[in-house]
Amino acid sequence: MIILKSQDEIKRLADACRIVAEVLEGIKQGVAPGVKTIELDKYAESFIISRGARPAFKGYRGYPASVCTSVNEQVVHGIPSLVRLKDGDIVSLDIGVYYKGFYGDAALTLPVGKGVSAQAERLIRATEEALNRGIEKALPGNRLSDVSSAIQQCAEEEGFSVVRNFVGHGIGRELHEEPQIPNFGRPGQGPELRDGMTLAIEPMVNAGGWEVAVLDDGWTAVTKDGSLSAHFEHTIAITGDGNVILTKQ
Repeated sequence: MIILKSQDEIKRLADACRIVAEVLEGIKQGVAPGVKTIELDKYAESFIISRGARPAFKGYRGYPASVCTSVNEQVVHGIPSLVRLKDGDIVSLDIGVYYKGFYGDAALTLPVGKGVSAQAERLIRATEEALNRGIEKALPGNRLSDVSSAIQQCAEEEGFSVVRNFVGHGIGRELHEEPQIPNFGRPGQGPELRDGMTLAIEPMVNAGGWEVAVLDDGWTAVTKDGSLSAHFEHTIAITGDGNVILTKQ
């Protein structure tokens, strides 16, 4: 069941999303060659707690950290560790926050240092643009798959592929609510988008094929062909005349 939110509920959701945006903005400053991904996780957890919130991911279905840090061919759910980032890597940072009864969720992918390849830079730009294109279609009266189709078309126009194993989702009092939001599909399908829907839209785009595998840790998803992957996400609210990006800094 898709839960429509009142204006008051959206304001409370926006408070959680604001913390997500702030911690992502702060953590960006720490991404550099030589930094351990666990250091990024510690920064985020400390920041979130300082705002009177709690990390939404830590303990969720047993996930052991506050941030998902996915490097290079890692698609999503990478676990922070003692591994140091290297010049030329790309790292995806996915952060969730629980604050006063509501969840916020967002992600971005960043280059590490100045040695990032032209392909990696193009992949990052294309994935962020795919998110923007999807959000542009998240309008009242449109269908859910209008969002999905716009994301897929944008990624494939650049010669990339969208991951099919993981999807975006509704969000609110629960981290994952209905509807699921695939990043591929034909337009004009699925539920009609309505005022009061709150959605976490999150394209995951691979430089090679779309197929993924999960490592033995039970969490980290990687591209099967070893190609690079990027991930961007915003939480949005659909309004009577459009939408509002709640996790935008």
